Amino acid sequence: MVDFLPTDVRSRLRGLRLVTRRAVGSHGIGLHQSHSRGAGLEFAQYRAYEPGDELRQIDWKLYARSDKFFVREAERESPVAVWILIDASASMDQRDTTRPDYSRLDAGKAIAAAVAELAMQQGDRFGFMALGDTGLRLLPPATGLRQRDRMMLELLDVSAGRVFASGEQLGPLWERVGTHDLVILLSDCFDEQAVALAEKLALAGRETLVIEMLTVAERDFPFAGGYRFRDPETGEELLADGAALRTEFLARFGAAREALHARLDAVGIGHVTHVLDEPVDLPLRRLFSAQGTVG
Repeated sequence: MVDFLPTDVRSRLRGLRLVTRRAVGSHGIGLHQSHSRGAGLEFAQYRAYEPGDELRQIDWKLYARSDKFFVREAERESPVAVWILIDASASMDQRDTTRPDYSRLDAGKAIAAAVAELAMQQGDRFGFMALGDTGLRLLPPATGLRQRDRMMLELLDVSAGRVFASGEQLGPLWERVGTHDLVILLSDCFDEQAVALAEKLALAGRETLVIEMLTVAERDFPFAGGYRFRDPETGEELLADGAALRTEFLARFGAAREALHARLDAVGIGHVTHVLDEPVDLPLRRLFSAQGTVG
């Protein structure tokens, strides 16, 4: 299986839970008291025992035959699904000069994998959509190890297109996202269509969270000397001295982000920022406190 998560990140995820502000019934995101799926559920498959699993999950009959510990994985239908939406426009291919092999989109895939891991641990359904002009890549929600593995393979094929998905391409999204579902959008929020999508989902009563993806350069603007700055989506270019631009850029970029955050706040969208030099589980820890509530 393709693994987007470093070992230390996977380990830290064990102490985190996804919770919605609108969780319903006695099941659903974040309302499980343990990793056990319970009795009377459809058996999915076995997996090797891992530290932290409850002893009651071990299949002792299988242990007697094989002398190895295995845990029974079961699938159930949760009333709530997690939808992971990944911006696949050209600006998501932006990367820092200090790490040219790692883009916003790469970080988005890793965060998406972390969300899937958390949902799977809780027995909740999860799916994703990649939103770009090359077409809508969609994996309908399901749960279990097989769903996680399907999603990892799908993520491998996601690449940045030119612009954000059009309104027509977003049609399947409106048909599938349920009233009580949780939507997490991973985007740099540079495209008006991406922000408008988050607003529309929130105004339609869907709990929506945004993880704003930034490069280190956008946070620090470390450029000195002459540079050619190019917009990856419009192709517009600016020739300027980096040091001379720094103060103006940081002020204008900061003001634009404040306006974005105010816009998200106005419709009740929770949001955090992820910078490419940060651990990929950090935005999830910022969104979901130790008590399991949305921040």
